[in-house]
Amino acid sequence: MALSVSSFTLLVLFSCFATFLVCHGFPVHHNNPFHHRRHPRFASHNYRDALTKSILFFEGQRSGKLPSSQRITWRRDSGLTDGSAMHVDLVGGYYDAGDNVKFGFPMAFTTTMLSWSVLEFGGLMKGELQNAREAIRWATDYLLKATAHPDTIYVQVGDANKDHACWERPEDMDTPRSVYKVDKNSPGSEVAAETAAALAAASLVFRRCDPTYAKLLVRRAIRVFQFADKYRGAYSNGLKKYVCPFYCSYSGYEDELLWGAAWLHKATKNPTYLNYIQVNGQTLGAAQFDNTFGWDNKHVGARILLSKAFLVQKVQSLHDYKDHADNFICSLIQGAPFSSAQYTPGGLLFKMNDSNMQYVTSTSFLLLSYAKYLTYARKIVNCGVTAVTPKRLRNIAKKQVDYLLGDNPLKMSYMVGYGPRYPQRIHHRGSSLPSMAAHPAKIQCSSGFSVMNSQSPNPNILVGAIVGGPDEHDRFPDERSDYEQSEPATYMNAPLVGALAYLAHSFGQL
Repeated sequence: MALSVSSFTLLVLFSCFATFLVCHGFPVHHNNPFHHRRHPRFASHNYRDALTKSILFFEGQRSGKLPSSQRITWRRDSGLTDGSAMHVDLVGGYYDAGDNVKFGFPMAFTTTMLSWSVLEFGGLMKGELQNAREAIRWATDYLLKATAHPDTIYVQVGDANKDHACWERPEDMDTPRSVYKVDKNSPGSEVAAETAAALAAASLVFRRCDPTYAKLLVRRAIRVFQFADKYRGAYSNGLKKYVCPFYCSYSGYEDELLWGAAWLHKATKNPTYLNYIQVNGQTLGAAQFDNTFGWDNKHVGARILLSKAFLVQKVQSLHDYKDHADNFICSLIQGAPFSSAQYTPGGLLFKMNDSNMQYVTSTSFLLLSYAKYLTYARKIVNCGVTAVTPKRLRNIAKKQVDYLLGDNPLKMSYMVGYGPRYPQRIHHRGSSLPSMAAHPAKIQCSSGFSVMNSQSPNPNILVGAIVGGPDEHDRFPDERSDYEQSEPATYMNAPLVGALAYLAHSFGQL
């Protein structure tokens, strides 16, 4: 049928508009198990406000040339020559925490978890979906630059020891912007496989709304994973003095290979990856009773993700992963026969003193995601004689998020800028020093320490930042020098984005 010029134009316009809606406006829903649930009447927290802030935080961590749409306006351009030491363009990406170094390993994990948050709960995010996509893209644009050369990944910009010897704004940085890479001679399977996971997960986020970009991401993910698997080795060995003790990989690289393969299987549907998982799963530690999930250890995340393939996509050969995932769930259930998790007297999941909140946010996300898959498949978890329903998993996750937002013995929100009481002295250079607008003159390397050691509140509010959180007795001193409890990090926020989207929707706030 021949179309007239005007009807052809209309057709093109309509298809562009449809793409725009998927990309910027109204998300497309598919068999969403949330739609039929009635909203509870009362929530003690404004999860929608917390969701907005949890995504906004990433703008405060941006490196590079900031866009005109930048909402955290006390930040300015920084790191504009990053990569020039090695004649590569490494401008952009995120500072991981309160310092001015770009660490590729946690940045990639942050990207994977932000993407997973959007893949599971993006359909509920309404107006925040576009902001979440932009937070992901800020990272993937950088990861594409870092992986531009075959069999090479640029995994860090900045000398961490020299950076930590200064307390200065990213806009004033004058410490060496040294560039570190992994390649065939000095491999880094954990950072490479995590980067592949990030690119693969993000490709699914952009598949409908920017198919060209999505294809670029997935092609790069395939290449990067091949490199990770072919040249096996830990980046903590070759780059030990630069990446340790900051982001040393203690759990080895096997977990990342399994995790990367799981994401590539999801993104490509290529049977090669399913076969890889079946052949290598056990040797890569699939069934390990290691119940920590964070930037270093991906075992639990891989188990939950692969159990989705079994429960939702009905990939029968992955049925063991449901049992592995159940083991993790049972470890969290107080009073269950295999329970191993510790909780503070106030009820917070407690793994370790240093940045404990990352385990709270990642575990909450996994609980809500797994509850979704179980609901879809009409399954429960059996912990010995204790039957654990999806509803119970949601309740545990909600309790953890509510504690973080202020339902705790100190009545303190551990998200900066949320609620009436939150940390005032976070361990974060840009937040603690006067902004460029307030103090245009350069602040020298060591002169910032007088501010770091002072009791004055930070002048710039890093809205949405999640800090390391209280100790095992629910205590929180709110001291800037206490980086274990007072430092924010991108990988603490990333999984919380998904959890908050789910809670905001389930309480009728979105």
